[in-house]
Amino acid sequence: MKKIILFFLFISITVSAQKVDLSYYLPKDVSYNSAIPTPASVIGHEVGEWHITHDKLSEYMKVLAASSDRISIEKRGKTYEDRQLYLLTITSPKNHQNLEEIRKNHIEATNNSNVDVSNNKIVVYQGFSIHGNEASGSNAALAVAYYLAAAQGSEIDDLLENTVILFDPSLNPDGLQRFAYWANTNRSKNINPDPNDREYSEIWPRGRTNHYQFDMNRDWLPVQLPESKARIATFHKWLPNVLTDHHEMGSNSSFFFQPGVPSRTNPLTPKLNQELTKEIGSYHAKALDKIGSLYYSEESYDDFYYGKGSTFPDINGSIGILFEQGSSRGHAQETINGVLTFPFTIRNQFTAALSTLEASRKMRVKILKYQQDFYKESRNSGSNKAIVFGDEKDAAKSFHLAEVLKNQKIKIHEVKSDFTQNGKKFKKGYSYVVPMNQKNQRLVKAMFDVRTSFADSLFYDVSAWTFNHAFGVDYAENISLSKAGKEITNLKMKQGVVSSKSEYGYLMPWNEYYAPKALNEILQKGIRAKVSMKNFTNGNTSYDYGTVFIPVQNQSLNASELYVFLQNVAKNSNISMDGVITGLNEGIDLGSNNFRNIKKQKVAMLVGDGITGNDSGEIWHLLDQRFDIALTRLDMRGFNRVDISKYTSIIIPSSYNLGKSAEEKLKVWVRNGGVLIGYKNTARWLARSKFINLEFVNAEVAPAENVTFENRSLKSGAQVIGGAIFEADIDRSHPVNFGYKNDKVALFRNSTMFIIADKNSYNNPIQYTNNPLLSGYISKENAKVIGKTIPFKTQRMGRGKVIVFTDNTNFRAFWYGTNKLLMNAIFFGDKM
Repeated sequence: MKKIILFFLFISITVSAQKVDLSYYLPKDVSYNSAIPTPASVIGHEVGEWHITHDKLSEYMKVLAASSDRISIEKRGKTYEDRQLYLLTITSPKNHQNLEEIRKNHIEATNNSNVDVSNNKIVVYQGFSIHGNEASGSNAALAVAYYLAAAQGSEIDDLLENTVILFDPSLNPDGLQRFAYWANTNRSKNINPDPNDREYSEIWPRGRTNHYQFDMNRDWLPVQLPESKARIATFHKWLPNVLTDHHEMGSNSSFFFQPGVPSRTNPLTPKLNQELTKEIGSYHAKALDKIGSLYYSEESYDDFYYGKGSTFPDINGSIGILFEQGSSRGHAQETINGVLTFPFTIRNQFTAALSTLEASRKMRVKILKYQQDFYKESRNSGSNKAIVFGDEKDAAKSFHLAEVLKNQKIKIHEVKSDFTQNGKKFKKGYSYVVPMNQKNQRLVKAMFDVRTSFADSLFYDVSAWTFNHAFGVDYAENISLSKAGKEITNLKMKQGVVSSKSEYGYLMPWNEYYAPKALNEILQKGIRAKVSMKNFTNGNTSYDYGTVFIPVQNQSLNASELYVFLQNVAKNSNISMDGVITGLNEGIDLGSNNFRNIKKQKVAMLVGDGITGNDSGEIWHLLDQRFDIALTRLDMRGFNRVDISKYTSIIIPSSYNLGKSAEEKLKVWVRNGGVLIGYKNTARWLARSKFINLEFVNAEVAPAENVTFENRSLKSGAQVIGGAIFEADIDRSHPVNFGYKNDKVALFRNSTMFIIADKNSYNNPIQYTNNPLLSGYISKENAKVIGKTIPFKTQRMGRGKVIVFTDNTNFRAFWYGTNKLLMNAIFFGDKM
């Protein structure tokens, strides 16, 4: 009863005032050093009075580090918006004098099972608000950092003497800044908790994501973003024992801490990991009981996908802990539990941060020993074999997968010499060997894991991420270590080159990942280029469908200028071009009509309300960061007023209904020669709106039998494809598949949209095989339907083309293997 009274006393505080001071968060039985500046003395307001902006948050952390001998601060890099990524290291002044030796001793214990860890420091990484609009985490970081700097007494002294805290106050600076601006600019003097108020309805794309609209809590394993690279470098430098990840969830929820649902734990995670997580959870429960906060555990979420912050540590000998706080989404909001205020959410995050440190302090030796044993077992269970991956025609794509492994501190080697395995050629300079007798071999297994059977059918995130499929590389296991050349310590991308100067023309194979970047640079310069619709041989070199031909004659540059220009293009894009001396080929000649002119592209994409933010951000990132292609983002708010006649291609990420006026406008544009590219749910809208003829098929799900009311959601949830990988046959002569060397492709899918194949086989250039599941979960009902359906279709409309993909070909920036499908749709859509 006392807990309930405390809770309702809090939520009955006058919302209009919302006056709290620092003492509201801090433990009451602790004294504080008056020489340490409080947050309000630096940022100008109390914690929770306003949403903290990243600039103010950073300023306070810098002031705190300058004021306290317990804290040091470092810059680890910058976001896409040039915001600093700060890390505080918090420990006793004595430990700060000896920090590098402490770190080395800590790492040595993971390499040597004979090291006595009983006197070692425990390392705790505390990270806040990787989702920028889940802001209670970063706002709590203000109070937590103050407490760690200013608190006095034997308990804090013991904590700091035995603990090194890696303190990351904002995992997502760009998103946090965006959300703080929104919440603060819409805050009234008299706080209005009505959920209908504008304060609680962020405008698109909202503050959850980073600059390019990525959910960065999915990037711990792929490491594609600058924020992730800084974070993962710190992780591997220190190998923390415990890592906390502070989030928010729906406003009507209470507070969640791990472990989650036991059956949804990845089988590669040791059982002891979950037992320790549960023991740590008892400290959270005790601390939340003390302040009367509602909470739950083991009823939701999962520990399956290793790309999340709370799960990534579990495959690295650490213990990852997810916190989810019911969100005020602003300064206060009416909920089923009463008025949920921002300070209340901050206090729960603060409390969980401190209970984590208390658990780590009291369980120190047990957790240190767990990590030591994890790596001992990892070393002992490694085989004297290796895996190999590569693509003999695409060095860049293989390089980028090797780059992910290097970021994760996995040892990789050159291929000693070319060899063939399982019918695939692994070429030196294009392939990499990964020995399985190394410290991080468990992480390697997790990255290349193939799993098609599961203890549970519900997933909070993807059920498959198998990296060789994601990158579209050839792959083989159980390779002899004799195939390995020297270890690669300094990974470098293959240099681009033009083989020789030509007076006739240049051939650029389309197989290389960055060929679209090169082609765009060529076209933007005003240089004419053509694409081959057939295979051919020039001299002794064979060229595939999609090879780009740049003739020397009748260009805006003379022969010498063109050669110099193309040398720079090749260098900038890390691709190879061949100067040729003749247009006479085996197969089609270079003057054949089977070489089609390529238009200079001007690409636009619809964004804004009604458009999926993650999907559009991934496309924006791909074109802007990878291929240097200017992308015009047309906001739906003003779309009907924009002249779209100048665009050659318009991309529509997943959406449901763009409205009648947009429909008519786009139809006119397509009929006049435009190429319209739609993704996911946009395909259904395009079909309903008569842009393209599509016939869908749905799985037949039998009525629920012997399913209780309690478990009814499990029945429907089992039909969701949360993210799995499927195999498709491809027709490499079709322009959508230009640049692919194999006759099959691995596709990511997280939808249940199944399109029936066309009766004419040539209209099905990408078609799922009979039993296409490569990795991940699909229900039996959907598995019966997906075989032989198609994930892609194109159709002429007037002088233009409509192209649809049922799923995202650019998923989370690490699906390199299917990025080329979009690029082919852009450059060659008019030829499909």
